[in-house]
Amino acid sequence: MGIESILVFLIVGAIAGWLAGLIVSGFGFGLVGNIVVGIVGAFIAGFLFPALGISLGSGIIAAIIHSTIGAVILLVLIKVIKRA
Repeated sequence: MGIESILVFLIVGAIAGWLAGLIVSGFGFGLVGNIVVGIVGAFIAGFLFPALGISLGSGIIAAIIHSTIGAVILLVLIKVIKRA
């Protein structure tokens, strides 16, 4: 994995985490928090979507949408667990 790939990975994670934060709680979590939420969301969606037979295609926009959906799932699960 080259430096360009890592940079794209971090940018997609930051955008996805920020979008998920806006959708779930109305605000982001700071740069590092957004990156972590976006990357973990990408892993969640990476496991969940193929199991459900869902494919969003390829490209950076599809990666951002994919990661954002996974991050929203993560944040909703965290919110449910915190309330329990």
